[in-house]
Amino acid sequence: MSSITNSAGSFFNRSLAQMANLRNGIERTRTQIATGRTIERGSQDPAVAAQLRSVARREALARVEGDNAARLGQDLGAAGDELEAVTVLLQRARELALQAANTPLGADGRRAVAFELEQLGQELFSRANATSLTGEPLFAGQSSGAAFTRDALGNVTYAGTPESGAVPIAPGTAIERGLPGSEVFEFDLGGTPSSAFAVLGGLVSALQGGAPDPVAAANAAIDGIDAALDATNRATTIIGTRMAWVEQVQQQQADRSIALAERRSRVGDTDIADAVARLQQSLTALEASQAAFARVSALTLFDALR
Repeated sequence: MSSITNSAGSFFNRSLAQMANLRNGIERTRTQIATGRTIERGSQDPAVAAQLRSVARREALARVEGDNAARLGQDLGAAGDELEAVTVLLQRARELALQAANTPLGADGRRAVAFELEQLGQELFSRANATSLTGEPLFAGQSSGAAFTRDALGNVTYAGTPESGAVPIAPGTAIERGLPGSEVFEFDLGGTPSSAFAVLGGLVSALQGGAPDPVAAANAAIDGIDAALDATNRATTIIGTRMAWVEQVQQQQADRSIALAERRSRVGDTDIADAVARLQQSLTALEASQAAFARVSALTLFDALR
């Protein structure tokens, strides 16, 4: 009798444990279907949890790099727009210098040309001190202050740093956020340091009576304006190249983001069709186990011996 009783007890315990496991599996599958995730806690599947943490770290880094690339693209685009405006401005200044050099002008005519050149010089100063959408100077390098300053005599001086600093936008890839104003608006003219501001300011002064030969001053200014245009065109090319590089990296970032999202989904998201099939199988197995347990537990020892 003792062996029979022990066997019956073991059977009941095994049956109850089996049904409990089935119920736990059913609840887990239902949770997976409801949440769309394969695990709720790392302890449920440490290997999957480790993979998901790895993907999450890479996604977080990708978001930072993506934000950096977006801001860098905006800054480079703003710098490119300013350089285009500066090019147009310098081209107009060159037209005025040619006019002053080749067209007989009286004092009033020279004053009129000087007035327009003075306005162009003020706009040039404003463009050189342009800021990004976030208020950071575009041509001051790594300085947070104005790129150029003007003293009481009207002399313009570069106040930024000689380097712009690089922004990391991808693993192993960092691109400079712009160009220092010293590389955009300053240049050597016949071996002598000069700038677009100095050239325009000098021509204005000459046309206002500050030079004995305004025509010669205008001719000399043309060479300076050409040098300023060369510097601006070179800067525009550099900025454009960096913008194209940023766009290429952003496309690669988008591709990586898609790949990471697909991996995260593959590892951590619930396959609904598979989960529903497993749920149905588990429900069927639980129903069969409950029915079998009920029939066996209803039997008495006398019935089993008979």
